[in-house]
Amino acid sequence: MPAGTYLHLGEGLAERFQCAPGPGGWRYTSRRDDGVRVDLVVDARWRQIRVEIVTPGWRLRGGVTGPEVAWVRAGGETGTEHGERAAGFVTDSPGFLVAIAHSLALEDGAQTEVRLVQVSGTSLSALTTMWRWRHAGTSIYETETEPLPVSEYEITDLATGEVEMLHLTGDVVLAAPGIELTDLESPPNLLG
Repeated sequence: MPAGTYLHLGEGLAERFQCAPGPGGWRYTSRRDDGVRVDLVVDARWRQIRVEIVTPGWRLRGGVTGPEVAWVRAGGETGTEHGERAAGFVTDSPGFLVAIAHSLALEDGAQTEVRLVQVSGTSLSALTTMWRWRHAGTSIYETETEPLPVSEYEITDLATGEVEMLHLTGDVVLAAPGIELTDLESPPNLLG
């Protein structure tokens, strides 16, 4: 079960995480220095079936329901229900990038456009975005135990045209925009 720390470069915040495959999918949990907690559960097809994000003042719970995502965002006792036609959520937590990359199952060189609900800030505001994901290729790196495949994705925000790179091995992000892996206590799960 990989566990480690990601550094959010912009804010200088550490995100301590654990992730593991389970009987029906995969789970990612994390806690940041600023109190933000993430619990992401995906099914065998990497659909985000249960998402919980908690900040000191807000919480969001939701998941994929067919072709839509549904969620409740609350800042107190009661919340507001929302729904949007999208493939899943994305936040600044690397666990969501892992889930999206695996759900798309792109071959080397293939690309697709994906509609996502982007959740941001401590108030967990949600905005629907369109991103183009292109699997730029996979490189194999020799290690002491076994060869390590590293997939590189080119991600384009179609609203801004901004292009960024994601480097992923199994269920661990090695590098992503604004994210650096600073500690990894055990090897990633190489999930086929």
